[in-house]
Amino acid sequence: MKAIYPGSFDPITNGHLDVLKRALKVFDSVIILVANNESKASRFSTTQRMEMIKDAVKGLKHVKVDFTNGLTVDYANKHKIKNLIRGLRNETDYTYEVKLSKEYKKVDPEINMTFFIASDEFKGISSSKIHKLGKAKKDISKYVPESVVKMYKKRWAMLILFF
Repeated sequence: MKAIYPGSFDPITNGHLDVLKRALKVFDSVIILVANNESKASRFSTTQRMEMIKDAVKGLKHVKVDFTNGLTVDYANKHKIKNLIRGLRNETDYTYEVKLSKEYKKVDPEINMTFFIASDEFKGISSSKIHKLGKAKKDISKYVPESVVKMYKKRWAMLILFF
């Protein structure tokens, strides 16, 4: 049974990876789907996000990384996959995801959402928090995989060159 783990992953965090590893215990394979959300300003390009994710998951079997500019449910239908994975850190995530699940069901009643509650050590991690810390040149290594740390270091080096 296949599943899709959609998100902006801007950047991917250790919390995302925790959800992925737990999902691989339930599903035979998982596609991490980098979704371009027009309502969000991405900090990293799709290519950069995919590079960071591919590097972060290179030791995991049965994981593929892909992207879409369209709707996740359209991607799922095109690939004949009916299972979507989502992580929940708190009540705000839950409320948002339930609403999103209802929208998906309107488009495709056969879509199944599987929710993974964040492990305690990852509940406070968000891509926004990582970006704030990264922009302030703080240590982010305990929150993100090494590929993200490298990308932020490269970005810091570029900023130093321009100032």
